[in-house]
Amino acid sequence: MQCPECGSTALGKNGKQRGKQNYLCKACRRQFIETYDPPAGYGDEFKRDCLKLDVNGMGFRAIERVKGVHHTTVITWVKQIGELLADAYEPEVTPEVGELDELETFVGTQKNKIWLWTAVDHFKAGILGWVLGAHSAETFRPLWAIVAAWKCYFYVTDGWKVYPGFIPDGDHIISKTYMTRVEGENTRLRHYLARLHRKTLCYSKSVAMLKHSLKLLLHYLKFGEVLVPQ
Repeated sequence: MQCPECGSTALGKNGKQRGKQNYLCKACRRQFIETYDPPAGYGDEFKRDCLKLDVNGMGFRAIERVKGVHHTTVITWVKQIGELLADAYEPEVTPEVGELDELETFVGTQKNKIWLWTAVDHFKAGILGWVLGAHSAETFRPLWAIVAAWKCYFYVTDGWKVYPGFIPDGDHIISKTYMTRVEGENTRLRHYLARLHRKTLCYSKSVAMLKHSLKLLLHYLKFGEVLVPQ
């Protein structure tokens, strides 16, 4: 059994809740029970409203204050939908010029930095690929596997030292001036998702939840709607 927040297996028993064993994670101090009864009593429209608040910049606890639903219930809904959604969506037209950038955020504490790497078509709106992880070649590699398949004429970046290890010199343009599309998309992510705001009390406690939130937001930005958990 693992902690639903950080994935640690360092767990201890911590009493019981309504007859069910309660556990305490020794790593992140999250308390949880092994199996939860599914959230009940909320209709589809109510769930949809809560998830729309999430993808429009409201944190889980703020949703709790406004809608009267416990924040962990909203987290459960985001997780349920995030597990069903794709990481990103295939481009309708193969990009001729790709843009790549990295957005810095954190998980758990501000010392635990993590980077969101994004890839876009220079001529069309929308994020076509992304990965979460360190500011390293290992993190970037799976994203490059997607982007390289586009066989673009050029790839535009900010010149971070990882890129030359993947992008051929003749195809690589280093210029902030031509990165308006990807920087605009990253700014839009910060605008919509509370945990990505530059100055905020909202933050993700786990990489998994940050991924679920990103998938939910990207689906919303593309289709203008959120799915509802059953």
